[in-house]
Amino acid sequence: MEILSTILLESASAFWTFLAIAVFGFVFIIASAVFGDIFEHGDIGHDMDGHDGEGHGGPSILSSRVLSVFVTAFGSFGAIGSHLDYGLGLSLVMGFGGGVIFAAVIYFFAWFLYSQQASSVFRTGDLKGRTGQVSVAIPKGGVGQVRCTLGDTAIEKIARSVDGGGIAENTLVKVEDIVGETVLVRRAE
Repeated sequence: MEILSTILLESASAFWTFLAIAVFGFVFIIASAVFGDIFEHGDIGHDMDGHDGEGHGGPSILSSRVLSVFVTAFGSFGAIGSHLDYGLGLSLVMGFGGGVIFAAVIYFFAWFLYSQQASSVFRTGDLKGRTGQVSVAIPKGGVGQVRCTLGDTAIEKIARSVDGGGIAENTLVKVEDIVGETVLVRRAE
């Protein structure tokens, strides 16, 4: 009888421990949503790859939301396994498996949302070889303005003609080179 009560006590202790882990993860999700999204206090997380100055590469597997979902699912599935008397080992495996699956779902959903975002970031070098239209006439030996389109974004740049000649407004031109923030253009053929 003493062995049975010890097993039941250990089982109950494991159940409540898993349940406490699940509650902690859930409270962290709610706090993250309230303070991070509503009050804009930021997100806690860590990124595993380097930054090369080209912008952020997407959601991190170590973001607070992914980790808190893992913790919540780990505790929940562990508590279910413990409640069904599967033993501590199998309950841990169930918790870990459930945590990985649910965290992966959240991560891939966040990645899907991130991939749907449009970017208005461009480099001036992206204009080289593009065709544009003169929006402000380029006088002989002077500067004017050219409008080029990259994706859905119209970009206005200061422009000079390659040969130093004048180019009338509304003329189609091709960007030959870029010097600083000025594009060198010639009439498009």
